[in-house]
Amino acid sequence: MSERYDIIVVGAGHAGCEAAYSASKMGCRVLLITQNLTTIAALSCNPAMGGVAKGQIVREIDAMGGYSGINTDNNTLQFRMLNSSKGPAMWSPRAQVDNVSFPIGWRRALEQIPQLFLWQDEVVDVVISKGNATGVRTKLGLSFNAKAVILTNGTFLSGRIHVGTVNYEGGRLGEEASNGLSANLHKLGFEVAKLKTGTPMRVVGKSIDFSALTEQKGDAKPGQFSYLTKRKKPLQQHSCFLAYTDETVHDILRTGFKDSPMFQGRIQGRGPRYCPSIEDKIERFSDKDHHQLFVEPESLWTDLYYINGFSSSLPLDVQYKALRKIKGFEKAVIQRPGYAIEYDYFPPTQLYPTLETKQIEHLYFAGQINGTTGYEEAACQGMMAAINAVLKIREQEPLVLKRSEAYIGVLIDDLVTKGVDEPYRMFTSRAEYRILLRQDNADERLTEKSYSIGLAEKERLNLIKRKQKACNTIVDFLKTNNAQPEEVNERFSLLETPQIPHPEKLSRLLLRPQVRLEDLETNVVSLAERIGKIPSSLREDIRVLAETQVKYESYIAKEQETVERINKYESLVIKDDFDFQKLQSLSFEAREKLTKIRPKTIAQASRISGVSPADIAVLVLYISR
Repeated sequence: MSERYDIIVVGAGHAGCEAAYSASKMGCRVLLITQNLTTIAALSCNPAMGGVAKGQIVREIDAMGGYSGINTDNNTLQFRMLNSSKGPAMWSPRAQVDNVSFPIGWRRALEQIPQLFLWQDEVVDVVISKGNATGVRTKLGLSFNAKAVILTNGTFLSGRIHVGTVNYEGGRLGEEASNGLSANLHKLGFEVAKLKTGTPMRVVGKSIDFSALTEQKGDAKPGQFSYLTKRKKPLQQHSCFLAYTDETVHDILRTGFKDSPMFQGRIQGRGPRYCPSIEDKIERFSDKDHHQLFVEPESLWTDLYYINGFSSSLPLDVQYKALRKIKGFEKAVIQRPGYAIEYDYFPPTQLYPTLETKQIEHLYFAGQINGTTGYEEAACQGMMAAINAVLKIREQEPLVLKRSEAYIGVLIDDLVTKGVDEPYRMFTSRAEYRILLRQDNADERLTEKSYSIGLAEKERLNLIKRKQKACNTIVDFLKTNNAQPEEVNERFSLLETPQIPHPEKLSRLLLRPQVRLEDLETNVVSLAERIGKIPSSLREDIRVLAETQVKYESYIAKEQETVERINKYESLVIKDDFDFQKLQSLSFEAREKLTKIRPKTIAQASRISGVSPADIAVLVLYISR
């Protein structure tokens, strides 16, 4: 305990695990402190990773050398590519994962790293010396020293659990809250606020009549998240199911509103807009006579199912009565009730884009402590906080991903620039450059950048170089070779697209919305032979990349032009000690917001709510001089 560590990570949720993993992988001596070593990387809510925009984030974590994607692939129960009927900018991978083996997989990975150490305890204070974080103090009265501290406390900071009129302190059902740390950080000058989230009940599988539900199978050709590792055997997929509420269910739920902690004001924090409780849904969408529910398996090792869409903090008897009115759940048995949890968070405008706090040097915040919701959003923050903590103690330049480089860059920029007053959830609509930030090209965007700082492996770098070379070969082939009418016309008639009277470039035919690369590959022998030369482990990835590059070439080029136009503002750096108050040409609101957030560049300043284009013009003129 007297030993000095490079980095201390507090909390072993998804942010903490990725932070500890990344920092130790970059060569640092790391201590990970958590209240309970048996709940490392617990899936507190739904047993899944990925989804709309979240899947892109998991791919980005993997591309940079993180572990979330690999662990997800090792513990997948079902894989689906969401939005596959839309353009590739919207494709989002999602995996149902095993809630028992997934946390074990994370713990095994962490314990196998020689310079990473785990300690079970509760951190109650951060040690500060001359404005720098130099360690932590714990509930057991111990002090641990480090060069940097990363806080990833999740919902545990002053957490309070609510089930109807019952409420008590807790960080998760059955686990203690972390009390004291919030108050101590508040004394150091940090702004503290409250948010709320919740989770549905868990229902015993043998009590559900699955014949009354609609089966939802995984993809016929299941994909995976990691670019580096491949499954050694075919994935055995397990079905999810669909169920629906109705007016009878809604009427029963309404009987509990008088005891609802949310409606009666016992919960002050705002909940997630895009993942509301069932009582919130029937109140906000009173015109809807039913709501869809997803019945998802928790694990191969238990008989529990997660009722996605039925999150609730109503009294348990009301939850039970309403559940048993849903078709297929007439005899359902609840093993764990739905509940809400209210917890402290620290508005993230108090952070730099590196996730270092503005008040205290070498102190970093990551995950739900910053007001986000979701494992994926937390994990990527943990990784980026660790990267920047390592680079700082090594006196190297920080790594800040741009909005045009990664969904991770969009997320962090949104947090530190705009702040949050409700739990932040990532969506594809938050990104301006969705065509550039696809789930299939995260390694192209990020692996080389991560390798340069010592996180991504050499193996990853070599792999992306092989992929890029193979992709370029196929794209060049498509642009320089023709398809003959007798090769494709029969297929085109089935696809209800016009037949060709004479040979045409393969790339031109691929621009047709009805035509996929696999259609051409199946019918054009020379193309099939060319693709057949690609190693089988890379072949499917190359098909997706090459087809996207050809079909969306003009859109990609247009978006890249926009990025280059905007990047001129990224290069206009604002000094840390810049006095915005002295620029009277700025509006009062702009001066106030800019002084509070202290943007690093003109581009970041332009995204602050309340800073107008006229204000930006003034800043550009002044800084250019």
